[in-house]
Amino acid sequence: MSPQFPITVVGAGLAGTEAAWQIASANLPVTLVEMRPVRTSPAHHTQDFAELVCSNSFGSNFTDRATGLLLEELRRLNSVVIDLADKHSVPAGGALAVDRSQFSSALTEQLSSHPLITIERREQKSLPQQNQIAVVATGPLTSSELAEEIKSFTGLADCHFFDAASPIIEGESIDMTKAFRASRYDKGDADYINCPMNKDEYLAFLEELQKADQADVKDFDKKTAKFFEGCLPIEELARRGEETMRYGPLKPIGLWDPRWGDVNNKEIRRAKRAYAVVQLRQEDRNGRLWNLVGFQTNLKWAEQRRVFKMIPGLQNAEFVRFGVMHRNTFLESPKLLKSTLQFRHRQNLFACGQICGTEGYAAAVAGGWLAGTNAARLSLEKEPIQLPNTTMSGALFEFVSDLENSRERNKGQFQPMPPNFGLLPDFQPRIREKRTRYIAYRDRALQSLEPITHRLNTIGKRRTTN
Repeated sequence: MSPQFPITVVGAGLAGTEAAWQIASANLPVTLVEMRPVRTSPAHHTQDFAELVCSNSFGSNFTDRATGLLLEELRRLNSVVIDLADKHSVPAGGALAVDRSQFSSALTEQLSSHPLITIERREQKSLPQQNQIAVVATGPLTSSELAEEIKSFTGLADCHFFDAASPIIEGESIDMTKAFRASRYDKGDADYINCPMNKDEYLAFLEELQKADQADVKDFDKKTAKFFEGCLPIEELARRGEETMRYGPLKPIGLWDPRWGDVNNKEIRRAKRAYAVVQLRQEDRNGRLWNLVGFQTNLKWAEQRRVFKMIPGLQNAEFVRFGVMHRNTFLESPKLLKSTLQFRHRQNLFACGQICGTEGYAAAVAGGWLAGTNAARLSLEKEPIQLPNTTMSGALFEFVSDLENSRERNKGQFQPMPPNFGLLPDFQPRIREKRTRYIAYRDRALQSLEPITHRLNTIGKRRTTN
């Protein structure tokens, strides 16, 4: 195939920006197409690249956790997105959370100033030409015209689920006489604000949450709508029963206010411990903005204000942004993609990010890294990289491209997948103790990644030799 320059990347989210940077880092020109602000989406508020919609957290930074391992792999692969996330991080216990505004602004500036990256602010309504190497990274909010084009190209009905974002409130409006600072089990610094509830407060909150009015969303049908299980609206959790929230985002275990007394005194602990706890995570470096952890919602704004102010400590909460719900589009990837993220029937076309069926910020970045790297290698007439399935990134891309196993797992209904250790091949004999097993997974993953990082770093990804 004769390469045609520049390579096109459609979509400047987490995946698209990473893909474009990796192509430019290979000394190849790339055109990055972003529809905002020419056309907006139901969830975005700015025109900056990689605007974080649902949360400001990339997940755990601990490398013996699935997301933390994926983040470490991306650092070793020289991810520009994770590098800037680290530079613009905010306190979040053991998680990598960022100042949304500073992070997106810095990423926009870095890509816009690269001499090999051309930014085009326009809506891409069709797939790039057949003879052009291109990366589709339009994410879950792909515009309707392009989504129809992709549907026609694949010959498959589009998949979708509904996702939601959490509200953000002003830190000064939180009543700290009722709330307290702490991280769960005192891991790291006291980076979260915690709002404890007794049983009566919790049950009253649950009742109001269950009967609160929802906002109307296009194409949303309460009877048939699908949610992503890892990011359920808080009102949907409430409908699943009295205990669901207490074993999910409102679990009180490992959180203690020193004002209650000595946590080591069993009688005090039994008498004083909270029945449920709402956590808030810092949004910006100055601690002026806080988001409600796990409170993705589709409630009407007036209902959010009414019901969420029932939470102890938030009775005077000032809302900077209310939660919203939007439709997420994704491909039935096992029928369409190879583990290199190339389309099986058009190998100069790549897909990455949430549109290819991975879930979470770090997974989107990993997809952008692989698609961008392989688009560059294809242009330079090199073999695309296939990441080992013993790495978290490689296991994810094997999952979204494994047609035979997908049929067995999902009975024809492919669903997005976040990073998790269940994707990795097990040890023989199996390591029984979970923490020891996870550490072993991590050590094996990073070791199996070394040949790839060595080849890219020492042979020279930025040079054009193999």
